[in-house]
Amino acid sequence: MSTARSTTWQATDETAAARRWALAATAALALALLAAYYPTVASMVSIWWRSETFTHGFLILPITLFLIWRKRHELALVPARPEPWTGAAALLAAGFLWYLAVSVGVLVLEQLAVVAMVPALVAAVWGWAVVRALAFPLAYLVFAVPMGEALVPPLMDLTADFVVEALRLTGIPVYREGNYFELPTGRWSVVEGCSGVRYLIASLALGSLYAYLTYRSLWRRAVFIALSALVPIVANWLRAYIIVMIGHLSDMRLATGVDHILYGWVFFGAVMLLLFWIGGRWHEPVPQAGTPSPSPDGNASVSGRRVAAGAAAALAALLAWPLAGPQGEVQATVAPMALPTPEAAPGWRPLAEPPTAWRPRYIGPDAELVAAYEAGGRPVLLYVAYYHRQRQGAELVNSQNVLVPQKDPGWREGGTGPAQVRVAGRSVPVRETVLRGHGAHAGEDWLVWRTDWLGGRYLTNRYWEKLLQAWYRLTAGPQEAAALIVATPYRDSEGARARETLAAFFREMLPRIEASLRAARPAP
Repeated sequence: MSTARSTTWQATDETAAARRWALAATAALALALLAAYYPTVASMVSIWWRSETFTHGFLILPITLFLIWRKRHELALVPARPEPWTGAAALLAAGFLWYLAVSVGVLVLEQLAVVAMVPALVAAVWGWAVVRALAFPLAYLVFAVPMGEALVPPLMDLTADFVVEALRLTGIPVYREGNYFELPTGRWSVVEGCSGVRYLIASLALGSLYAYLTYRSLWRRAVFIALSALVPIVANWLRAYIIVMIGHLSDMRLATGVDHILYGWVFFGAVMLLLFWIGGRWHEPVPQAGTPSPSPDGNASVSGRRVAAGAAAALAALLAWPLAGPQGEVQATVAPMALPTPEAAPGWRPLAEPPTAWRPRYIGPDAELVAAYEAGGRPVLLYVAYYHRQRQGAELVNSQNVLVPQKDPGWREGGTGPAQVRVAGRSVPVRETVLRGHGAHAGEDWLVWRTDWLGGRYLTNRYWEKLLQAWYRLTAGPQEAAALIVATPYRDSEGARARETLAAFFREMLPRIEASLRAARPAP
C-alpha cells in the first residue's frame, strides 16, 4: 500500500515538474515567435498606435492572458500530452502562409498567419486537448489583427443606400451620385468614417467576450455574436440618417462638423448598452460543481523529455520560414526606373501639356508616366504607375492607391462600375468612374477607365491580382506590374461619345503602352 502511494506521489511530482518545464518552454517559444516574426508583429502594433479603429488591439493580449488564468484550475485537470510532430506540422503550415503573404505583400494575411502559430505552438508543447480547452482565449487573439478595411467600400454603399431611401421616405428630395448626395439645404457625402467599420469591429470584439463570459450554451453565444455584428451596422445606418436630418432641420448649423462625430459615438454607446442589457436577461450562471480529481492516466503521460521534444520541434518549425524568408528579396531597394513615353498611334497626336491638373494617387511606384494625346478634338490623359518589383509599401494592390483621396478639396468620385473593351481580338476589363470636379475645379468632369497590368495580363479584381502575384512569385514568373489609367472630358449628355473616345484610345494605343512597359529601364 505504501509502495503504491509512494509511486503515485512520485508520478505527481514528475507531472508537476513537467508542467513547469512546459510553462517555461511556452514562454520561451512565445519570445522566439516575437523575435523571429518581429517585422510582422511590429506592423500590428504600429497600426494599433496610429489608427483609432484598431486601438483595441492593445487590450487583446492582456484579455487573452486573463481568460487563460481564469481557467487555470480547469487546465490543471486537462491531460497534457505534447504533440511534437503534429504541432510542428501546423506551425510549418502557418509559416508557409506567412511566407506566401510576405512574398505578395498581403500584410493582414501575414499577421493572421503569425496569430495562427500560437495554438500550434501550444499543441506542440501541451497537446491538442489543452488547445481545445483554450479554444476561445486562443481564438480571441484574432481580434489583435487589424483587419476589416475591405468592408469599408460595401458598408459605405449600404449606408448611402439606407440614408437616401430613408430621406425619400421622409419626403425630402435628394439627388445622389455615388456616395455623394444633395438636399435642398446642403451637400453630404458618405466617407470612410461613415462606413461603420469602427463600430462593427469594436462591437464584435466586445460582444464575443461578453457572450463567452455570460453564456454557456453554444447557440446563445452564436446568437449574441451575430447580433453584435448586425446591430452596429443597422445602428450606423440610423446614426447617419439622424445626423443628416439634424443638419437638414437646423439649416446645416448642427451636425456638420466635429459635433456629428460626438453624436455618433453617443448614439452607438446607447445602442450597445441596450444590446448588453437585453443580453443580460438571458444570462446563464456558471454551475456550482465539486472539485473533480485529476486524471492520473492523462497527467502521468507528461514527461520532461516529451515536453523538450515538443519545444525543440516547435522552435525548429518557427525558425524554418524566416530563415528561408523572402524579406531580403521583397524589401530590396529597386533602382529608380524610367518609362519611355508611348509613341502616338496614327490618328493621335501628343499634347505638350496634360489637359487637367488631376492625378491619381499611387504609393511607391518605381516609375510614373503622365502623357496626353488628342484625336478628333478629344483629349485623353494617360497615367501609368509602374512597379518593377512589388514589395511591402510599394505594391499595385494597396488600399492607399486611389483615384481621389477622401475629402479631396478639388475632386470626388461619382458613379463607378465595370466595363470591357476589345483590343486586338481580346477583351480587356476596366473599371469606369465618373470624376466630378468641385471647388476650384467645379464643372470639370472626367470619365476615367482604370485597369491593372500584371505579367502581361489585365485584371480589375484585386483578389485575383494577389493570387496571380503569389503564383508568379512561387513559379518565378514575371514580377512587373502597372496601373493604367486614362481619362477624357465628360458630360452626362455625351457619355457615349466619351466612352468611344477611351475605347478608341485603348484599341489603338494599348500595344504601344505595353511596348513602353516592356522597355522600362533604370533611370539615368
